[in-house]
Amino acid sequence: MSVLKNKLSGVASGAVSKSQSKVSGLLARAGFQAATNEEAIGFAQCDDLDRDHRRGLMEMDELRHEGLAGGSAEHLGGPGDGSYQGGRGVGEGAHDPVGARGSDPGDIDEAKPKISAWDAGWNVTNAIQGMFVLGLPYAILHGGYIGLFLMTFAAVVCCYTGKILIACLYEEDEDGNLVRVHNSYVDVANACCRPRFPRLGGYVVNMAQLIELLMTCVLYVVVSGNLMYNSFPDLPVSERAWSVLSTAFLIPCSFLRNLKAVSKFSLLCSLTHFVINFLVIGYCLTRARDWAWDKVKFYIDVNTFPVSIGIIVFSYTSQIFLPSLEGSMKNRNEFHSMMNWTHISACILKSVFALLAFLTWADDTKEVITDNLPTSIRATVNIFLVAKALLSYPLPFFAAVESIETSNFQDTADTWFPNCYALDGKLKTWGLTLRTVLVLSTLLMAIFIPHFALLMGLTGSFTGASLSFLLPCLFHLRLKWRQLLWHHVFFDISIFIVGVVCSVSGFINSIRGLLEAFKEDAEK
Repeated sequence: MSVLKNKLSGVASGAVSKSQSKVSGLLARAGFQAATNEEAIGFAQCDDLDRDHRRGLMEMDELRHEGLAGGSAEHLGGPGDGSYQGGRGVGEGAHDPVGARGSDPGDIDEAKPKISAWDAGWNVTNAIQGMFVLGLPYAILHGGYIGLFLMTFAAVVCCYTGKILIACLYEEDEDGNLVRVHNSYVDVANACCRPRFPRLGGYVVNMAQLIELLMTCVLYVVVSGNLMYNSFPDLPVSERAWSVLSTAFLIPCSFLRNLKAVSKFSLLCSLTHFVINFLVIGYCLTRARDWAWDKVKFYIDVNTFPVSIGIIVFSYTSQIFLPSLEGSMKNRNEFHSMMNWTHISACILKSVFALLAFLTWADDTKEVITDNLPTSIRATVNIFLVAKALLSYPLPFFAAVESIETSNFQDTADTWFPNCYALDGKLKTWGLTLRTVLVLSTLLMAIFIPHFALLMGLTGSFTGASLSFLLPCLFHLRLKWRQLLWHHVFFDISIFIVGVVCSVSGFINSIRGLLEAFKEDAEK
């Protein structure tokens, strides 16, 4: 009996050991779990070899570009330039596409000036205090107090995913120092897809970025034309003509060369946003005696609340800009604090704005809150909104230009066209022409694509959710699994699931809206 018992226990332990070994090996090969025993030693040796190889590349790059790029490996808080779309990580020989061609280090600093934490904060504020804020009171109409809670929750989640995306740009060296080994969102995607598909992730992320950025630019043109037309309906000017006039003010964006200049536009955009908040909230306070507190619900409308979720969640997305902003900061140690104060202030302003506006108009709250304002105030607010839309345009436009130039205009074997910059760092004439054509193409799309806002909601359900929620969590799990604690894994997986839900619900509602819009067009 004892012999049989020993045999059974031996067989059971052997089966368990084999199954654990198979699961561990599979997960280790997928990059989500470290192997044990002999496999762990092998992975550690591979990590050492990888670090040695990367260090050698960095030293070679320093010798090759000594006096120009100031070294490729950039420690946290040290100097260095980041771009929206770099073909290589910092430790893989990436360098400034403009400055590396110059002959004077001073020209590099002039061409790519660093930005302060305040400059970066204004750019993030520009991204997360966008035109979506006009629809937040409508979200309270369908979500009540749950909608207010969701505004805080979305701020926390988007701040977290932004931080973990930046964490994926860094690795620890043998001394425990953080080294920036990736230069952009695309680099992180390529690192996650190695070794089987070393370029696939970068292509996917780059395409998603371009779609999101260019459609955002087009949306600003559409909004500008629509607001001006509704503000002055008696003038013999069509909505398309207003869009053309608005685009005339955007042509100078073709001359933008660095984030320092973009930050100035973002600062003006943020100040304009504060003026709009002041005007709307000021009017709401004059009607405080009529506020309908009893209309704020604790339950949600299942049929319409998914639309509110999309409005709230996507009003906080800025992840697409963060790698370049963080890479261009003078002191990168201030990045986390910058993310905290921008998202906290945005959460407070959005919550107060949405709640007071809903209390003022209650069940009569419209999808765009400016439609509720009296005529005397509406025209003034709309003009400020047009200014805000035009001042918001440079940030996504500059990001799109950087992405296109870095991936296609670099004078390397990996790109198709010559560099857009001359040896002195100035933009070539044909490069300036291409930028101007890009501005005009956003105008053409705004004029000729029917129901563009609904179409953007459809594509944004995939690109926006993927770039802001799904991919940062996946990349964080893939690259940092061995350093993550259990609650980090729980957060990443939970946010990924929430992102999938938001993406699917937004897609369904956008399809429904497009079908209804085309049905109305057919009836006309």
